[in-house]
Amino acid sequence: MGRTARNDTTGPDYGTARQEAGFAWSVGGSQGALRELAGVPIREFNLEPAACVEAYRRGRPLLREMFGDEVGLPGLTTPAVSYGHVNCLGSELLFPEGGEVAHTHIYGSLQEGIAKLREPVDWAAAGLAPFFLDFRERLRAAFPGERVGFAFGGEGPITTAYELRGEGFFTDLYDDPPLAKQFLGTLTDSVLDFDRFHMAVNEVPMPNPAGGGLCDDLAGFIPAPMMPEFVLPFWEQHYRGLTTGARHAHVEDLRTEQLFCLEAIGLHRFDPSISPKLTPQILAAHTRVPFLWRLGCFHYREMSAQDVEDFVFQSAADGASGVITYVAETMCNAETVPKVHAFIRAAKEVKRLVDEGCPRAEIAQRVSPAGRANLWDAWCGYLSPRSSRGGARRA
Repeated sequence: MGRTARNDTTGPDYGTARQEAGFAWSVGGSQGALRELAGVPIREFNLEPAACVEAYRRGRPLLREMFGDEVGLPGLTTPAVSYGHVNCLGSELLFPEGGEVAHTHIYGSLQEGIAKLREPVDWAAAGLAPFFLDFRERLRAAFPGERVGFAFGGEGPITTAYELRGEGFFTDLYDDPPLAKQFLGTLTDSVLDFDRFHMAVNEVPMPNPAGGGLCDDLAGFIPAPMMPEFVLPFWEQHYRGLTTGARHAHVEDLRTEQLFCLEAIGLHRFDPSISPKLTPQILAAHTRVPFLWRLGCFHYREMSAQDVEDFVFQSAADGASGVITYVAETMCNAETVPKVHAFIRAAKEVKRLVDEGCPRAEIAQRVSPAGRANLWDAWCGYLSPRSSRGGARRA
């Protein structure tokens, strides 16, 4: 009773998983924050090793000075590019002035995609991989003795399918379901092959006995009745190649009716990130998987320090196993600093209470009356609750 739907016996016991998870919190910096503080434009950061070095060299001490020791510094890595896999398959990467990297869709049909995906790829020599491998060496030379990550990465199966086929992939599921599944299986083999290259560069074993994660935001586009056929088999294929340990997932914008997939795939932890149709109450009621609850950078603009504390206490009271937030470029200002400190202060208090066995219902008493009135009725993933400076925001 309470065991996962996985075929093996290594998954969590959902009868006790959330209790055993306790409560954790994390506040981390970002490459965006370093760029903002060091005055380095994003395009130069992404394409010029010297600019990236400057952002890390100047930005890290400035971030520490502004936010203090309890905000984690971003790890030293090459620029975060999530489209490395598809770039090595032939997708062009686009680096606009002032904006995030984008990519092109390259397969005009499922048949074309299957044929191309079956061709062997020398990942280290394909696309911009040689450029970013050299970029990594430049960073290693600039920061001797520091570990330098290789962040030229990839995404999960459904997101990658969209990256390669574009919007046409979502009609492929209806037009030719058997061929769509064949495409997804072949694509997932390619994802795993790229993962082997990527993890080898980062000196991580594969399959990793310590655990592994999946980022597949566009899985939320698949209707719940279709997920057992078009999502779960390919997640399972991916996890079985990736890890023999704990399974984690980051998937944005799921709906209540899709949450069954989290237990079905045997997750140990779930990060819904920005999911405007979910709340901690919904997650706690519809899945037994321990989950994190995130405060997005854009929320801070309209929230007071009290609002932020309420967010942390209410998240924990309603079942979250942790809260996370990241300092982004829009947060590098004097007004936001005390709000981040309020997040840390409340999170540390919640952890202390949970570790001491305090019932979640008692943690709810730490929420202010205004917070209790607004969380979560006046909340969604893209708007903040009523702050001390304005009225309630609703979707």
